[in-house]
Amino acid sequence: MKVLILGSGVVGVTSAYYLARQGHEVTVVDRQPSPALETSYGNAGQVSFGFSSPWAAPGIPQKAVKWMFQEHAPLKIQPKMEPAMARFMMQMFANCSAERYAVNKERMVRIAEHSRACINALRAETGIRYEDRQRGLLQLFRHDSQVEAVVKDMRVLEQCGVNHKLLNGEEITKVEPALGRVPGKFVGGLHLPDDQTGDCYLFTHRLADYCRERLGVTFRFNVEIQRLKRSAGKVESVLTSEGELTADAYVVCLGSYSSFLVKDLDIRLPIYPVKGYSLTVPVVDDGGAPQSTVMDETYKVAISRFDDRIRVGGTAELASYNLALREKRRATISMVVRDVFPEGGDVAKAEFWTGLRPMTPDSTPIIGATRHANLWLNTGHGTLGWTMSCGSAQLLADLMDGRPPAIDPRGLDVSRYAA
Repeated sequence: MKVLILGSGVVGVTSAYYLARQGHEVTVVDRQPSPALETSYGNAGQVSFGFSSPWAAPGIPQKAVKWMFQEHAPLKIQPKMEPAMARFMMQMFANCSAERYAVNKERMVRIAEHSRACINALRAETGIRYEDRQRGLLQLFRHDSQVEAVVKDMRVLEQCGVNHKLLNGEEITKVEPALGRVPGKFVGGLHLPDDQTGDCYLFTHRLADYCRERLGVTFRFNVEIQRLKRSAGKVESVLTSEGELTADAYVVCLGSYSSFLVKDLDIRLPIYPVKGYSLTVPVVDDGGAPQSTVMDETYKVAISRFDDRIRVGGTAELASYNLALREKRRATISMVVRDVFPEGGDVAKAEFWTGLRPMTPDSTPIIGATRHANLWLNTGHGTLGWTMSCGSAQLLADLMDGRPPAIDPRGLDVSRYAA
């Protein structure tokens, strides 16, 4: 089957890998000059299977109001007269009940745990390296109330068979020794030893090279995707800046821009861009730097270790498609890395970046078929695009081939929004 994948971020490239591996003739199209130059470029660096949790959670509407008046809040809203933002916020808040949170959490962990097995197998098969480490993730708690709240999440982790352990303030230094230099700052942490760390940009680039050289995947860059042309209940072609492109099947992996492309086909994707920021900090003291990934639960900032760099990613900003670098957001993530690892890196020499995370109201990606026979979706992964990319792509390949899927696909396709 000839497959056209629209988008060359980490989700598009992993989709190409699994489909080509199953014998399909795959072409990837993107407006950028090379892979992973948008959301996949500067993400937080964690591959956090066990940390897969919905942003929509009980208490978030109340917290959102409080965060509006905090300098270093994890969520900032730039109010706009934009129906899409209002609609997204209403749908997100509707998912903040305990019942909806449990459903969404299970779906996310289901994909993430499958993705864990997939990325481990991919790394073994391809041999690609991307400054990766398999040393786990440590979620850090500054307050006892956070420790009490995480108990509910631990029940879901237990049900899904996710390896985890709750640590006290002294035990966290055995996982991340540099935390011993800031005694008393954290009351404990949740350790997820099977989570991973790495550079998503390197991963995507090197996997794209493997796909091209070993699996015969064609990449067409600097091509603007304009619209889909349909006929008789299916997609006939993709209109681009280089003319019409045709295939037997089409896969939309355009992240925050996916909804624009399928809107004319009467498909409503409730995806909204949630802006995130990151710093890439040169390491100056190995003993004072993280050895894997820590997540500061208070500020929702992740701090990940690469070979000689520290990636600090965080804050969520609702600001439509505005990619301006805001110094106030830089101040927040700079403050956190200096507070947690004050001697680890030279923050003054950091690279500052921003990107748009394609968020759904329930934080769960949209994977699977549409009402158009040959149009498929793999999009809406929010903050966990890399974490879920391999599992999502492998599931998609199974579904497109008509194979029994490796995991239960129920609740993951766009039909869950039909109501």
